[in-house]
Amino acid sequence: MKVAVDTNVLLRLILRDDPVQHKIAESTFDQAEIVAVSNHALCEVAWVLRSRYGVSRENIAASIRQICKTANIVVDGGAVDAGFAAMDGGADFADGVIAYEGRWLGGETFVSFDKKAVEALAKQGIKAKLLG
Repeated sequence: MKVAVDTNVLLRLILRDDPVQHKIAESTFDQAEIVAVSNHALCEVAWVLRSRYGVSRENIAASIRQICKTANIVVDGGAVDAGFAAMDGGADFADGVIAYEGRWLGGETFVSFDKKAVEALAKQGIKAKLLG
């Protein structure tokens, strides 16, 4: 079986807040030949952990790294690395992923109203512009 997982499946694995769903998610991961984890799902995981559960950046990064290092997991490594770099610079995981995907799609400059994101990405050498 090859699966693409939704954010809620990843969250049940990380949070273990519903024992029944956690076991089902864990079994699904164990039985799958490939578990495809989209950039969008990882961004949602980071956002939910931060906004709903108050998880620190370090623990969010550790949770995502744990998911990504599982043998049958498939992720966009470049986007994930960009997300971690953004977090290391004080921005959100999603900011790094968005900038990475934007460059891949042909965008040259990341633009945002989020000053922290623009500053963090610019420190990494990514062309970034604060709007407004």
